[in-house]
Parts: sequence; structure tokens; C-alpha cells
Amino acid sequence: MIKDIEAKVLVSRVRGPDPWFGLHYGMNLYRGCQHQCIYCDSRSACYEIEDFRDILVKRNAIALLEKELPKKRVKGTIGTGSMNDPYMPVEEELNLTGRALAVIAKYGFPVHIITKSDLVLRDLPILKRINRVGAVVSFTITTCDDALAAKVEPYAPPPSARLRAMKKIAAAGIETRIAMMPILPFIEDTDENVTAIVNAAGACGAKTIIPWFGMTLRDRQRAYYYDRLNRLFPGLRTTYEKTFGDRYECISPRVAHLAALFHRMCEKCRIETSVEPYVRDRWKQLGLF
Repeated sequence: MIKDIEAKVLVSRVRGPDPWFGLHYGMNLYRGCQHQCIYCDSRSACYEIEDFRDILVKRNAIALLEKELPKKRVKGTIGTGSMNDPYMPVEEELNLTGRALAVIAKYGFPVHIITKSDLVLRDLPILKRINRVGAVVSFTITTCDDALAAKVEPYAPPPSARLRAMKKIAAAGIETRIAMMPILPFIEDTDENVTAIVNAAGACGAKTIIPWFGMTLRDRQRAYYYDRLNRLFPGLRTTYEKTFGDRYECISPRVAHLAALFHRMCEKCRIETSVEPYVRDRWKQLGLF
């Protein structure tokens, strides 16, 4: 179900330096996500989304953006895609992300987008404009296997489509990255999977891969994930329960080996594995004082 809601605030300050993506602000135009990835942390009760299958559209988002951006003293990077995918299917009709990017371009802010969708190609002309100050597109890739992705990310475009889109965006001069997270324990934490992702990143022009060899599990998210494991990977739930118990962070038992393999491969392919906050030169100078 798709519903309209009214937001009070759209662009919020990220607390402290963001070690994952180098963001200064966060922006979510929707609540809920149509991609319905089985591992999504946003199902957790703390996010107060009653039914994650419902898509809540912030109908006043563009008006809020026009109101808030001129008041921001720091033109730091605005990130979108952390709580839902800004390019899920409903975006093709509503163009909320596209209209928001036009406002961001108008006020000269850099942007960072995280997505699992090749629909981002629609907004390539706007991203080129934003790229005068800085634009980054990160594609979430947890596996290069389209068949496996269809199980764990059932309504997202396949990884092969994301990689083709990445190649086009990189060729347009816009920085591309891979968010290699989460790597699901006992499903995706293999040498072959990690090797395939790094090789694909190099072939498609990714500058950086941000990895996480594990996942999170809590309350409603854990219940949903275990239900999907029962349906898709019979018997694996028992392995999770024995290995992780009630832990929130569920790190792959192979993390040390995989991290070493990953960093060796990235060094060989000249791919970065971390980022620095991306801000305009003026803010960098102010930060010295």
C-alpha cells in the first residue's frame, strides 16, 4: 500500500564524522521499501514503521527541501538511501528523488546516493550538474549471482543490471562505489562471492568498496529474517541461532580470512576501501580553525 504522509523535517545532520560514507546530512523521501530485502535492518521496531511493506511518501518533501537547504551553513554531502531505496519502483512514477536532486543542484550541495536500482540512470543529467561540487553513487552489491540475489533481495533489480548502470555512471565522470554490505553469514561469506564482487567493481569503474562481513539482527527484523531462512534455506536458521544467539551484530565466522582476501584484491585492483567526508573546499579550510 502507498500512502502520503507529511514530514516535519527532511534533511537531518549526521552525528559526528560518518566513517562509512562521509556524509554530513541524511535525507529520506520515503518510509518503507518495495525491494523487501530479507535482511533489511529498517524492519526493526526502533524505526517505528508499522508495516515495512507499506510505502509512506513524504508529500511535502520538495517544499521542505526548498525551505531547509538555504538555511544550512555547511554545504556538506547529503546522503539518501540508508532507510529505503530512493529508486524503488514507485519512484519511476512519482519522481520524488529526481525532483529532490534538482533542488540539491540548485543550492550547490554535494550528494551521495545508495541504491540497488539502475533507475538512477534516469537522473544522470542532474547528477552531472551536482558533480560540479560532488556526486557519488554507491550500488549495494552483496552478491554478483542474480539467482541468489533474487532470493535475498527479491524485488530489487538484479546485480547484473546494477553493474551495467555503474559502468555508465562511472563513464560519465561520476564517482561510483560499491556498498558490499551486508555479507550474509553462511550464505554470501565465501571466497568466490567476495572475489566476484571485487573483480566486478574493477571492471565497472568503482573507485571504492565499503565492506561489512556480517549483518544485524534484532526484534522484528530477526523474526522476519528467520522466517525467510526457513523458506529459502531450510536448516540454516538453526546454524544462526547456535552461532549468534540473541546478538545484534552477527559477524561472519570467516571475517578475518575474508577481510585479508578482500584487502589484497582491492590493493591489486587499486580500489579504495574507506572514504573521507566530501565537502566543498571552503568548508575544508574552515575546519582548520
